[in-house]
Amino acid sequence: MVSKILLGVRGWNPRPGRHSEAVAIMTDWFLSLEGTDAGHRLALALALLAAVLHAVFGAMQKGRHDPWITRGAIDLSYGLMAVPLVLFVVPFPKAHMWPLFATAVVIHIVYKLLQARAYSLGAYTVVYPVVRGTGPLITVLAAGMVFQEHYAPLQWLGFAVLVSGIFGLALYNLVKTKVDRGILYHALILAFLTGILVAGYTTFDAYAIRATRDPFTFLAWFFMFDGIAIPILVHRRLLALPKGERAPLVWRGVIGGVVAYFSFGSIMLATRLDKVGEAAVLRETSTLFALVIGIVFLKETVGPRRAALMGLIALGAVLVEFGG
Repeated sequence: MVSKILLGVRGWNPRPGRHSEAVAIMTDWFLSLEGTDAGHRLALALALLAAVLHAVFGAMQKGRHDPWITRGAIDLSYGLMAVPLVLFVVPFPKAHMWPLFATAVVIHIVYKLLQARAYSLGAYTVVYPVVRGTGPLITVLAAGMVFQEHYAPLQWLGFAVLVSGIFGLALYNLVKTKVDRGILYHALILAFLTGILVAGYTTFDAYAIRATRDPFTFLAWFFMFDGIAIPILVHRRLLALPKGERAPLVWRGVIGGVVAYFSFGSIMLATRLDKVGEAAVLRETSTLFALVIGIVFLKETVGPRRAALMGLIALGAVLVEFGG
């Protein structure tokens, strides 16, 4: 069905090997790094880049607009950005990829619905660490079963230290937050469920991106499909916005779309090059970067307790990376 629709585009031929020369060169170079020390170092850099950008991406959804509206604008933006990529740049997916795309999109839709609801109910500084702490906790276990990944004792210690720091930060912010406790506890439950979905999509997407030779095919087509559901779901809210609010939302959507490409794309490429669980744990240093952004750009103050918890997150990441 998809191929029949796309065949209507003038001059476009969905041959399995069709792609631009630049993408072919990039793909060959990228695949040559798999299983090498250089690939490991690149995976580390990609995971940390994903952490920084994910902190930015998460903060963008807790801004002036309703999180549902912001998410709809971002998804619409990166979905539209993907269209020329799938039409003219990356290879056409092979038949076995379609069920993988469908499953991945469903997991991401449920994840986004839970996340937006959690952000709507709870304080960002409480909800975000719970989501990001639960994700790697389950991803490491899932990756061990799916990909037979193993870790050294020092790495397990680092994993425990990092997750303890993240959850400790959430607990500290929970105690300090002055909002309705009943609503906040509901938000925490949703945040925990969202973290489970984070582990689900991280593990499944890693499986899917390894199922195709060209990882950029998976990324481009996934972004196009993933950019459909939420905009349709919230289109009435988008259309109901006052005219003065539309331009800022468009810019937020475009910027968020670009950030999403590099954030999600980086972590997925990292899981293709190296261990899925290790990349997932390093990405969750996004909690640390979120606090740094708050200090440097938002001029927020950080007491000794929060500083100590930030130190635990950083220490855990170092142990995970260099304890193997």
